[in-house]
Amino acid sequence: MTIFYNYNVSMIAQARDRRTIVAISPRHMTMANTSGVTLGTASLALSALIGTSLPAAGADAQAGTDSSAACPTVTPLYGLLPFLIWIGIFPRPVMASTVAASDTSTSLVIRPDPNDQITCGKTAIKTVENVVFSTRTLANGKSLDLLMDIQMPELPGRKPLVVYVTGGGFIQAPKEAALNLRTYVAEAGFVVASIQYRTVRNGANYRDGIADVKSAVRYLRANADRYGIDPGKVAVWGESAGGYLAAMAGVTSGIKAFDVGNNLEQSSDVQAVVDKFGTSDMSKLAADFDEQAKEADNANDNPIAQYIGMAPGTHVLDTHIAGTAANPMTYVKASVPPFLIFHGSQDRLVSPSQTLILHDALIAAGGRSTRYVLDGAGHGDLSFLGDAKSGLPWSTRQTMGIIVDFLKVSIGGAQH
Repeated sequence: MTIFYNYNVSMIAQARDRRTIVAISPRHMTMANTSGVTLGTASLALSALIGTSLPAAGADAQAGTDSSAACPTVTPLYGLLPFLIWIGIFPRPVMASTVAASDTSTSLVIRPDPNDQITCGKTAIKTVENVVFSTRTLANGKSLDLLMDIQMPELPGRKPLVVYVTGGGFIQAPKEAALNLRTYVAEAGFVVASIQYRTVRNGANYRDGIADVKSAVRYLRANADRYGIDPGKVAVWGESAGGYLAAMAGVTSGIKAFDVGNNLEQSSDVQAVVDKFGTSDMSKLAADFDEQAKEADNANDNPIAQYIGMAPGTHVLDTHIAGTAANPMTYVKASVPPFLIFHGSQDRLVSPSQTLILHDALIAAGGRSTRYVLDGAGHGDLSFLGDAKSGLPWSTRQTMGIIVDFLKVSIGGAQH
């Protein structure tokens, strides 16, 4: 089966019941734990497992600005995650051996310089972590608090909002992911909220995931004054599994069927979508791959089949649901918000044609969509598999500059 995700092991961090305030100075971060829980070891363990960037507890803050400072990172440790895969806690991702070339005639092909990486430090950021935005009742009767981390640039006026939806193969939803990328966007003048959503480990399906994204949008609109948000300027940005949910949240703007839970008096509509290597028609997820990868993608009880739905009497994906109700192309119309779409030409986890068919459907319907293909790039940051260089094309100034420019055009800058 094909799994596309960044890993997270919440059982190690055990952070669900704490609330932490993080203040990011232009160069360093300080972490103040308001509940008395020691965070340094847990944060390092969590970041090591998911290959993302978390600040070390107790780091010294410095005033002033440093435009050449590296964005927040720690060096990921790879020793434990392969062991967790080996003992079966997490399924092993199946990487395709070959990727067929797909049509790029409607896309823009770029080859970012991996040495030209983003830097942070121009704007002070305040972050509030582990904010409960919704409480869900799971199929087993237990309750689950859904959490978000909110980064707020210390700039005057209300700011546009970007809701970040992490990848995780519909197995995990580590809101801690992509801290470097999120910080870069926040420093450009946006409030950035990275959210958790329900996955197959919670007995959830795609409808639940979409509902969780929309709940986060409604919560942030309801609390716009608290977080300095301009509620009329909201974008959603997702990667991999999160890219799928972001796309679905975008194309279902105005459709109330997915609005479930808190703050229903608020709109969940968004004004822009950034979809990085997300899926669209799950029945064609491995369309560009070799036969072995295609067979693995159709394995019994795989997480995608569980999340989208299984055909009656079987343990495999229900291709009818995948092609209709769970497919963003079903909801595409001219009035959907503008899309910015990315895919790596050598993505071996999600076929590049997955974003192409969505992009072409948006254009055909009269919508606004721009798609970039990163020549030679893979499926985002795969440092959790030991590939430390895989994420470099995605964190270049060129790639991230395209995202920031799109957000500024689509949802504007800070309101003074």
